[in-house]
Amino acid sequence: MHASTTHRKTIVTALARTVAAALLATFAVTGPGATPALAEGDVAWTVRTASNSYGADRSSFSYAVNPGGRAQDAMVVANRGNAPLDLAVYTADGYTTGTGQLDLLTRDKKSVGIGAWFHADRERVAIQPGQTVEIPFTVAVPDNATPGDYAGGIVTSLTQPDAAQGVNVERRLGIRIKLRVSGALKPGLAIEDLHVDYSGSFWNPFAKRDATVTYRIHNTGNAILTAKQAVSVSGPFGWLRNDAGEVKSPPDLLPGESWKMTVPVHGVATSGRLAATATLTPLLTDASGSTTSLKQVQVSAHSWAIPWALLLLILILVAAVVGAYFLIRRGRAQRKLREDTRVRKAVEQALRDKETQSS
Repeated sequence: MHASTTHRKTIVTALARTVAAALLATFAVTGPGATPALAEGDVAWTVRTASNSYGADRSSFSYAVNPGGRAQDAMVVANRGNAPLDLAVYTADGYTTGTGQLDLLTRDKKSVGIGAWFHADRERVAIQPGQTVEIPFTVAVPDNATPGDYAGGIVTSLTQPDAAQGVNVERRLGIRIKLRVSGALKPGLAIEDLHVDYSGSFWNPFAKRDATVTYRIHNTGNAILTAKQAVSVSGPFGWLRNDAGEVKSPPDLLPGESWKMTVPVHGVATSGRLAATATLTPLLTDASGSTTSLKQVQVSAHSWAIPWALLLLILILVAAVVGAYFLIRRGRAQRKLREDTRVRKAVEQALRDKETQSS
């Protein structure tokens, strides 16, 4: 929101062509050649990549540029509605949302990558019904740009007042941009804050229950990465191992981003000390779309799965054995004391009888 008297609410956003996985979850996908419905709340225009030396029918923009280098491209906007359109045009940095989708910074937020280096040749475009306009843009990477991957998007937006809701409604259509700045690529993922929680059965120590393994995947490198994952829980010495089965991959994480994982592991025995192990195989995608598996990352953490009822039973049995031992020992001592007393009294009586006979 730009001011207390002006409210902004994004209710419809969309991507050009086939970029269902490219931009934000709040963006609807517009297929090739599709004409959005003109009902209230729907957009009345489409966007797509221009056909040029970079290719035709591209689903998104992708570039590899040296520090200090430049590139030029264009986006095509078509008015499919019945009224003229006056659209704002801007670029912005991307980030991964809590739902795993790519979102873009709003215009009031400062961009330091895509949004700062990509510049359209105009900030607004007016399009008559049925017309198509090509909007050129230039990317100028600074000389001191850090090598690695950057993500963002180029967006067209229409802001209109909604009298019924008392807000300004912004409808957006955009195309994803991926930029790789040339230089040393150092991809890396880390597993952080690994924990395992176990919900055992008190009364049935032999029942198998569920364990929950939680951790954060942190992109510590300078490349966009996802990963294959494997999670397991085992007892002492690796016994009674249980695998979590197929674990969903995290979304594409931008450099510096983190993603929290919560993985249930079923059928874990109450075996005392538990060891949870998470294994990542980072996946790096190059400009051609080929994916490479990187060196695995593995981290383990420990917790307790104590069979309390069995432990209580063992304690009761130990207490019973110890108690019986002391009772038996006490009985023997008492019997020995009684026997010693009887013998002492018999000796005393014999001595008295002897004294009597002597006198």
